[in-house]
Amino acid sequence: MAREMETSNAVNLISTGTRFTGDVFSSSGFRIDGTLVGKMNIKGKVVVGSSGRIEGDVFCQTIEISGTILGNIQVAEMASLKSSSRVKGEIITRKLAIEPGAIFTGTCKMDEDLDAKQKETPPKK
Repeated sequence: MAREMETSNAVNLISTGTRFTGDVFSSSGFRIDGTLVGKMNIKGKVVVGSSGRIEGDVFCQTIEISGTILGNIQVAEMASLKSSSRVKGEIITRKLAIEPGAIFTGTCKMDEDLDAKQKETPPKK
């Protein structure tokens, strides 16, 4: 049982100065301080640091963005755009928080039943 708790609390990292190209699938949290070019499908929390950049679509439970995302974002719970964030694309989420200074170019759909819809139609691999 302790082993399960360790795994669920794990956080993956793409650090500053690292560029990763490809799709990422994970059942634990993820932090991006470098650059990811590809799709993310994360069953936990995604944190995009101020130097972080994602060029592709993101599917996750919660997301906190301080860096840049160029792509669509689908979040089951809460999307938080910090003042240094730059987002271009569509956001679909249950809850959205945008700090003054954040730049968001695109559209947003807020849907209370998002979690159920994600389970019915998972993103294509």
